[in-house]
Amino acid sequence: MKKLFHAMMMCFSMFCAIPCPYRGWDEDARAMVTLFLPLVGGFVGGLWTLLAFAMRWLHVPSILAGAILCAFPFLITGGIHIDGFMDVTDAVRSWRDASERRKILKDPHVGSFAVLFAILLVLTQFALFASAKEGAEPFALILVAVISRTVAGLCVTLLRPMSTSEYAGVYRKGIKKSHVVILAVVLAAGIAAGFLLLGKYGFVSVAVLGGYLLFLIRPVRSLKGMSGDVSGYAMTLAELCGIAVWALI
Repeated sequence: MKKLFHAMMMCFSMFCAIPCPYRGWDEDARAMVTLFLPLVGGFVGGLWTLLAFAMRWLHVPSILAGAILCAFPFLITGGIHIDGFMDVTDAVRSWRDASERRKILKDPHVGSFAVLFAILLVLTQFALFASAKEGAEPFALILVAVISRTVAGLCVTLLRPMSTSEYAGVYRKGIKKSHVVILAVVLAAGIAAGFLLLGKYGFVSVAVLGGYLLFLIRPVRSLKGMSGDVSGYAMTLAELCGIAVWALI
């Protein structure tokens, strides 16, 4: 139980910008961190949903509400996922060989491709929130956050990591088959619950899952493996897919 608690706190401290009271690091609990990604997603999605309800209750103008709801997922995560999105965009669109792409991935400087596509990403997300239908179900935002992190946890656990990634070596050493089973069950339950509780908004989950897998293909092939940056790239675009379905369905 102690290891599980440590893994949960480590997960929150890494993937949520809200200060975590637990600041320790338990190397033995590292492999269990991904098990708590759905919980982090539920927390982030719950706050996102409350914010959406608050915007509606306060009758905030759609443009301002769209800007606030657009910015929230980037701020609540400390920009960690969009940082991965920008790094991978620069690397993949450089059209260099695999070794050079990996060097670009780790380069702390920001390239023009990263800036351009980050602007397009934010503008698209803002436009979707600002133009969402009046009756759009706020609870569907929980699905966006939970499903994206659950499928991310599965892919990080299952896919071969890049040799230069922090997920290689010691991280994967303690991963068990039961971790995969747990995440797969959570994913299936989340999708089923979306349809049962939210009707047509259950398609938000499908869009997030499909978007993650679709946008994962190119960077994994281009960079010859999985990494935290690659996961952040796919997750950012997957959430955009979910938001698009939520806003337009």
